[in-house]
Amino acid sequence: MKLLIVSTSKIYGSGYMEYLLDELKEFYKDTDEILFIPYARPSGISHDEYTEYPKKAFAKIGKTVKGIHEFEDPKKALEESTGIFTGGGNSFVLLKTLYDLGLMEVLKKVIKSGTPYMGSSAGSNITGMSIGTSNDMPIAYPPSFEALQFVPFNINPHYLDPDPNSKHQGETRATRIGEFHHYNDQKVIGLREGSWLRFENNQLELKGKLDARLFAKGEEAKEYAPGDMSFLLS
Repeated sequence: MKLLIVSTSKIYGSGYMEYLLDELKEFYKDTDEILFIPYARPSGISHDEYTEYPKKAFAKIGKTVKGIHEFEDPKKALEESTGIFTGGGNSFVLLKTLYDLGLMEVLKKVIKSGTPYMGSSAGSNITGMSIGTSNDMPIAYPPSFEALQFVPFNINPHYLDPDPNSKHQGETRATRIGEFHHYNDQKVIGLREGSWLRFENNQLELKGKLDARLFAKGEEAKEYAPGDMSFLLS
């Protein structure tokens, strides 16, 4: 498999996917067309509106983008795709739509067969064991929280550290992940904005300029610098 598990599609002061263009050019080097899955619909925008963002971004590296919703047969579109990108938005809406359209199994099949897949935010959440560590509100109800399970851990994209100067009394991300581990055993990796994981040739690498925070049930969270993270695969 070839995976890019990206925390966010946009970082502060940068345009959509701008900070990742060099990585994307190399990751999708064997294809000129990307199949975009817009089902997460950030802010409830239409599939057509959402697809315009990656179309403009990928054009900068000579790639064309077509939304899966533009095809009469989405299963066939996945089977014939040579590169896939699932955008961010609401993880519950995304997963429900994939289940409702019967696309989960075909998506697993084509990616396991070698079609490169990138997910951003919600699109990254679905690469893990479940969407149980999403930051999103459950505004839709998928038949299962089980995700694609390409990696044996969960993702928390847009991970935020507690602000010691904040007067906010609500729960931190770390608190929420601790609540998750009261009922679940899999590790959770907190990906800060501007960080991503790349999986290829059975190797997992943390990329970007920032450390990631790893949470394991019953253990203190640990920080990991960019580099080899393949130990997470076992």
